[in-house]
Amino acid sequence: MIRVTKLADYGILLMTWLAWRKARPGGDELRRSAADLARETGLPAPTVSKLLRLLSRAELLEAQRGAQGGYQLTRDPAGITVANIIEAIEGPIALMDCLDDTAPDCDVQSLCPTRTNWDRINQAILTALSSISLEEMATPQRGWRERMSSALTPTVGETS
Repeated sequence: MIRVTKLADYGILLMTWLAWRKARPGGDELRRSAADLARETGLPAPTVSKLLRLLSRAELLEAQRGAQGGYQLTRDPAGITVANIIEAIEGPIALMDCLDDTAPDCDVQSLCPTRTNWDRINQAILTALSSISLEEMATPQRGWRERMSSALTPTVGETS
């Protein structure tokens, strides 16, 4: 079974949340702390911290320290793809080890009759993941907007 890892899935969720927040009025100035993001997305705080480090290292997020600090997207969500996020978290997208330039060469690679076809399949998947922007991921589907709006309702003593 081919699957996106749970960590990559959570990274996409986290980035989608930030893109959705950015699209709201006043969202351009909005930075979110790791604790806020964990609470708002329901993801475990240690996982959010790990993802924030990986996504910042890949220059998809920027961090600012201090009282008004937090994390925000480095560029417009239309310019970030699902492939960018997965690669930031997992490394190169490769279905087979022989398709990953960073993996050691396979012992039968030179004789393998399936490698070129696996490469075509890998390229098709990479093309599909590269064609979906974070902006598209953050476009609410039916019913999603209501769930997210209720999650954003501040609790007593909190400001968003």
